[in-house]
Amino acid sequence: MNLAVIGAGPAGLALALLAAERLPRAHIHLFDTRPLDRDVGADARTLALNLGSVHLLQRLQAWRPEAAQAIRAVHVSQAPPAPVAGEVWMRAADLGVPQLGAVLPYGALVAPMQRRWLDVAARAPQRLFTRFGTAVHALRAQPGGVELDSGDAHLAERFDLAVVAEGGVFAEQARKAIAHDYRQHAWVGSVRLAAPGLQGTAIERFTRNGPLALLPLPDDADGPRAALVWCLPDAEDDIGALSDAQRLVVIQQQLPAVAGRLTGISALKRFPLGLNAETRLLQGRTLRIGNAAQTLHPVAGQGLNLGLRDAQALVDALRDAAETGRDLDAALARIDRQRAPDRWPMIAATDFLARSFAWRLPGLPAARGLALAGLELAGPLKAALARRMMFGG
Repeated sequence: MNLAVIGAGPAGLALALLAAERLPRAHIHLFDTRPLDRDVGADARTLALNLGSVHLLQRLQAWRPEAAQAIRAVHVSQAPPAPVAGEVWMRAADLGVPQLGAVLPYGALVAPMQRRWLDVAARAPQRLFTRFGTAVHALRAQPGGVELDSGDAHLAERFDLAVVAEGGVFAEQARKAIAHDYRQHAWVGSVRLAAPGLQGTAIERFTRNGPLALLPLPDDADGPRAALVWCLPDAEDDIGALSDAQRLVVIQQQLPAVAGRLTGISALKRFPLGLNAETRLLQGRTLRIGNAAQTLHPVAGQGLNLGLRDAQALVDALRDAAETGRDLDAALARIDRQRAPDRWPMIAATDFLARSFAWRLPGLPAARGLALAGLELAGPLKAALARRMMFGG
């Protein structure tokens, strides 16, 4: 098999590494527009991984635990004013696992994955090819394959399968089959906290206008800190016009007591939010994974985890076809069916939550509070939900 992987972000690198390990006869070409000498380790964007994703990276020998903060508990609650506040605690200890997931900077995830790929590729140069600094301009369906135009000279190459793993952010994407602009945006940055900080607890707070999340980061020389994500409607932005000091006060007022006291805030960046998803992952011999297949609202923090599971499912299907001699097209055709029980509930759940913050129904805050309170009391249901968030469906 001649496989092209387009995009060397987390999903693309995971796919390339898995395919290199589990498809020993495959020729794998990893494309990315960024030059190989660009320092991806300096990218400070924050990523949240569930436990299943951590296990995958450990297996790929691309996990650096010293760069990550383990999530040992998640606290979900609703900010006042609300008739019923409601809160849910999910703790790793209650589920018999060492952690629920981890938080780390984008660069601290991608740089080790890229180094691992280069190491693996150096040991198999006859079948693993690193095509960094190479743009892919077009993909054209061919009988039994796909033709790819790449490089400055638009070189045409034929592959048995091309996997698009470069999705980008919602504002920059061409619209897919299912698309909805939520007319919301996320303010993203980091905050400083008074000691002892969050100590491995992730905070999800449902405010009147949208979800507010604090994700614990490893302490640095200046003490405890956390990543901040606050989603707000475009028409009701309480943050954009404020000074840093004012932002700190407003955010503190929205947080539960368990978050502790905020002592500082970084510059914040603003990102538009929307849903942009393909109904089918496969079109001919081109398949999409990760953000190229589904870009979700960040309310559940599951977009990257979903993309990594896309990569695993694809490699499993390709390996099964190679070992059993099954037709490649038949194996690929099953991908959409296999991924549906994982993809569609997550797409539907995040879409429902994102839209619900635009509703101004009188009883909605009470209903949300009652749902949180009921979930906290329903031990088996809470455990099942936690395990789905840790490992997918």
